[in-house]
Amino acid sequence: MTPDAPQPLPDARASRCAPPRVWLVIGEKLGDNAQVEIIADALAWPLERKVMRFLARWRTGKPPFRPSLYHIDRDASDPLQPPWPDLVLTVGRRPSMAAMWIKAQSGGRTKVAIVGRPRRMLRDFDLVLATPQYLLPDRGNVLRLRLPLMRIDPAAVAAGAEAWRDRLAELARPLTAVLVGGPTKPFVFDAAVARDFLAALLRTTGGQGSLFVTTSRRTPPDVVEALAAGLPVGSRLFRWTAEATENPYQGLLGLADRFVVTGDSVSMLVEVARLGRPLAIFALPVAGGLWPALKTRLADIFQPAADGRGSLLTRLGDVLYDAGLVGYSREFELVHGALIDGGMAVRLGDPFAPPQAGSAPDDVPRVVERLRGLFEQT
Repeated sequence: MTPDAPQPLPDARASRCAPPRVWLVIGEKLGDNAQVEIIADALAWPLERKVMRFLARWRTGKPPFRPSLYHIDRDASDPLQPPWPDLVLTVGRRPSMAAMWIKAQSGGRTKVAIVGRPRRMLRDFDLVLATPQYLLPDRGNVLRLRLPLMRIDPAAVAAGAEAWRDRLAELARPLTAVLVGGPTKPFVFDAAVARDFLAALLRTTGGQGSLFVTTSRRTPPDVVEALAAGLPVGSRLFRWTAEATENPYQGLLGLADRFVVTGDSVSMLVEVARLGRPLAIFALPVAGGLWPALKTRLADIFQPAADGRGSLLTRLGDVLYDAGLVGYSREFELVHGALIDGGMAVRLGDPFAPPQAGSAPDDVPRVVERLRGLFEQT
C-alpha cells in the first residue's frame, strides 16, 4: 500500500497555550491497553482513542515491522486521518506500526511513545517506556520502569467479590487462588511441568485451606487435564473457554487470602502484587539453547558509550536490529526478581509472607514528567 502524502500538523506557535492533542493507538489486548489508559488519565490532555483491528492473517501471525497500515483492517478500525495528533501513545507490535505510520504522515511532527519493547526502530520512537522484562540498551529516549503499569480496577474487584461471595463462602480458609497462564516463549509449560507445579503447590500449602485454580486462553489442554487429575478433593478448577460468561478472576482478587501465579503471566503478577496480599511465583522452566543465551547479551554488546555517544557497535546493533537479524530479549525473571526483592512476592516453595506496606512502586508520575518534557523542549 502506498502511504498518503504527509500532512503537516498545524503550526505549534498558533496553539502554544493549548495542551497537546493525544491519540491512543491500541489493539484488542486489554492488558496492554490498560497501561496506555493509565498514562492518558494521568496526563489529562485532550484524547481520542483509535482502536485498530487486524486482518485475519495478522491477528495471531506476527507482521514484519514497518511504519504501515498493511496489516490493518481499515474498514473495521477507527479512521486515521488529519489533523494529526501531537502525541501518540501506543503499545504492542501491531498498533505501534500504525503509530509510526502516523508519525510519517505528519512529517515527523507527531511524537510517539510506546510502552514495552519496540520491535524495530528503537531510536525513532520519541519515548520508550521499558518495562523491566525487556533488556533494552540505555538510550536517551528509553525510560526504565520498575514494574509494568498494570493496576487493579477497585470497582471491578468489588463487583467480582460481590458476585462470587456466596459461591466461595463454603471453601475452607485460607483460600489460595492459583492463576495459570501458558507456554509463552521462552517458557515450557506442558503436562510434565504442570505436575511439577502441582506438587510444589501442594507442598507449599501443606493441605491447609482450599485451592481455586483458574486457567487462561493460553493454557494448553494437556496442562488443564494434568491439573484436574492431581487436585485434592475440595478444590475448584475453572476451565477457561471463549464461551465462558462467569470468569472468577475478579472475584478471587477480591476474596482470596493468598495467590500463586505462574511466572509467564506478568499482568496477573503485577495486579496481585498491587493488591498487597501474599503472592508466590512459580517460575516456568526455560527452553535451552545457544541463541536464547546470546540474545540476553545484545543489550550489553550494543550499549552506547559512557558519554552517551553511539559507538561503532551501537550503530552496528541498530542496523542489525532494524533488519530483523537480532532483537533485544524479554526476560520475565527480571519482573520476578523485582517483585521478590521489593518484598511483594516469594518463590513458590518458600513460606507465604505478607507484602511490605507500600512496596509496589508507581512510575506513572515519572512517565508523565517525561512526556510533558517532550513538549517543553519544542
